[in-house]
Amino acid sequence: MSEPSPRVVLPSRVFGGYIFDLDGTLVDSMATHYRAWRMALQRNGAPFHAFLWQEFTAHGGMAAPDIVADLNARYGLTMDPETVAEEKRSLYAHLLATEQLPVIPETVALVRRLKEQGIPYAIGTGSMPAGADATLRSAGIAELFPIRVHPDDVPPGRGKPQPDIFLLCAERMGVPPQECVVFEDAEPGIRAARAAGMAYVRVAPAPPPVHD
Repeated sequence: MSEPSPRVVLPSRVFGGYIFDLDGTLVDSMATHYRAWRMALQRNGAPFHAFLWQEFTAHGGMAAPDIVADLNARYGLTMDPETVAEEKRSLYAHLLATEQLPVIPETVALVRRLKEQGIPYAIGTGSMPAGADATLRSAGIAELFPIRVHPDDVPPGRGKPQPDIFLLCAERMGVPPQECVVFEDAEPGIRAARAAGMAYVRVAPAPPPVHD
């Protein structure tokens, strides 16, 4: 049996600082997030065809209230962004209580090498602190990441695809933005890296779930 294709091809050059998205880049958590989103949205009146897998992945890395606001605009809905976001977070935490999330081997192995070599690195995620910490603990890698930047660390509306999260990562690492590289699996994060003036490496997305 052949080995599975790697999810990411690591850059050949060494950068001054490394920034990692979390979900879908370090930890294979996207399917679990998707299940939580689908339940939360349908409980709050969204139609079944809203936020299927392709639309979900297109919003990867965005803050949850921003996603809800975007869905309201797209589908003519009036869901309360904070209420739906909080329900989604609660459902995700409930699912994690019975699951152990797998890591993405290539990126986590790189983080371990960076730690050994003393090269700065950080997480820049669209998840809020409690959800990000739960994801990292489920995957068994929470202790690897002392520097983490979340949507509540930047002004409202300045999460991905805006560059603020990644620029704050660079500031906390003490590395100029132009010397940083971002690892991302979703288009909003790629756009944020470009806007920050950073190099980026695209992590291949996980396959869609069998059932919605």
